[in-house]
Amino acid sequence: MNVVFLQNVSNVAKAGEIKNVPDGYARNYLIPNKLATPATANVKSQLEAQSKAHEKKQAQMEAQHRHTAEQLGKMNLVIKAKTGAKNRLFGSITGADIAKELEATAGLAIDKRKIELSEPIRELGLFEVTVKLYKDINAKLKVTVKNVEEN
Repeated sequence: MNVVFLQNVSNVAKAGEIKNVPDGYARNYLIPNKLATPATANVKSQLEAQSKAHEKKQAQMEAQHRHTAEQLGKMNLVIKAKTGAKNRLFGSITGADIAKELEATAGLAIDKRKIELSEPIRELGLFEVTVKLYKDINAKLKVTVKNVEEN
């Protein structure tokens, strides 16, 4: 019997797959537990429509993230911090600080966990930070750390 899986069933199929399974397995286990439904023409067309809608949504998200990556690549973010001796910062600049500054200056809401820093920034200067936006879309953001007293 051909069935469309509604949920993931381990070692059998993932949700949305159409598979041929033994009749008894389908009638006695999969269908009563709402794990699968018989693969009729109507169900197949609904599944195809859902698949196309999902692909379209993924393409829109990817285009949006590519646009954001372009914006970040052109941007030079300036963060002002207090410094002590030898231009060392009091504290450090972390991914959360960069995300907060991006929100305040550019209006871009980026999750702090997507900002990759090998270690927090603890001195003045220009740094290049990688921002992971989506699957394989990364952006290089230039971050300049200045003293609060500088213009």
